[in-house]
Amino acid sequence: MSEEKENKKNIFKYNLSFYYQSTIIYFIVFLLYAIIRGEFVEDSFTLITKDPIIYFLAIIVCVSLISLLYNLYLNRHLEIGDNKISFVNKFAEKAFYIDHLEEIKISKFVSKKRNKAFKLIRLRFKDRKRRIIIRPYDYENIEELISLFVELKEKLESK
Repeated sequence: MSEEKENKKNIFKYNLSFYYQSTIIYFIVFLLYAIIRGEFVEDSFTLITKDPIIYFLAIIVCVSLISLLYNLYLNRHLEIGDNKISFVNKFAEKAFYIDHLEEIKISKFVSKKRNKAFKLIRLRFKDRKRRIIIRPYDYENIEELISLFVELKEKLESK
C-alpha cells in the first residue's frame, strides 16, 4: 500500500473556466445585439448585415471559441510525483526534479477578501537561474495543490 502511494502522481488539470465563461458571455452579447438590431417585418425576422458592430462581435466570438478549442486540444496539466514536477501538454513535457529544488515560496496575499487568484508559488532550483512561478488558480483543485506544495516545503526545510 505504501508503494502505491509513493509512486502516485498528483495530476492537476489546467483550469479552462475563464475560456468557457468568456465564450458564453461574448456569444450571448452577440445574440442580444443581433436580436435588437434585427427587424421584425410581417412575422419574419431579418438581420441587418451592414452593421459593423455585428461583424466585430462575431470576430470576438470566433477568436474566443478558437482559443477555447486550442486550449482543450493542448490538454495542459501539472503532474507532481515523488521525484519530479512536470508541466505537460499534448506535445511536450518539461520536468524539474525535486532533488534539485532549493526553495519554495508560497505568497500570502493579505487582503480583506483573500482572493486566491493572486496567490503564487515560486520554485527555485539549483541548476536554474530563473525561478518557476506557479499560479494555483490556473489549475483545478487549488487547495489540494497548495497543500501539496506546503508538504513539499516542509520536507525541503527538514532536510
